[in-house]
Amino acid sequence: MTFPTLGDKRERGFLDGQFLIAMPGMEDGNFARSVVYVCAHSADGAMGFIINRSQQISFVDVLLHLKMLDEHDAILLPEKTRAFPILSGGPVETGRGFVLHSDDYTGDSSIPISDDISLTATLDVVRAISEDRGPSRATMMLGYAGWGAGQLEAEIAGNGWLNCPATEEMIFDHCLEGKYERALATMGISAAMLSTDAGHA
Repeated sequence: MTFPTLGDKRERGFLDGQFLIAMPGMEDGNFARSVVYVCAHSADGAMGFIINRSQQISFVDVLLHLKMLDEHDAILLPEKTRAFPILSGGPVETGRGFVLHSDDYTGDSSIPISDDISLTATLDVVRAISEDRGPSRATMMLGYAGWGAGQLEAEIAGNGWLNCPATEEMIFDHCLEGKYERALATMGISAAMLSTDAGHA
């Protein structure tokens, strides 16, 4: 699948490179208490990844499914590789894998997202991570979040989301517990300060 909004950096929306933090009144269960990293935003729509929702599938499960190794080889993998986290990136194309990573790795299909972060959605980066020659920082997601033209702007206007500049530290922080609260804290607010009928902070 191609992402036209990712490939065209001539038109960047104001949410490009931002975090979206779900308000308590978020009605869509797919996004309750979620933190989303927006990779691309333009007049055509937006796409990004939830960075604080765990996935039941392990990295070893992914490697076995892709037939990159067998059960015996899986046992021999270093603990760091076995523990590489897989996140639930969003409700769209949940069977497809995406890796956000530092720019010290570049694959054939890697797309620069920012000055320091790239996105690769092909098997080369998965193989590189499994062989301990991948990027120094990475997060793998299954699925992504997508919005049509004007949809995300309407959700923000309807008090569905707060937005703030994204940080690399938060994107690659593998401790998911409390990440929602930590994202809010970067804005100087706490979940207790929010209400479903509050204005945009």
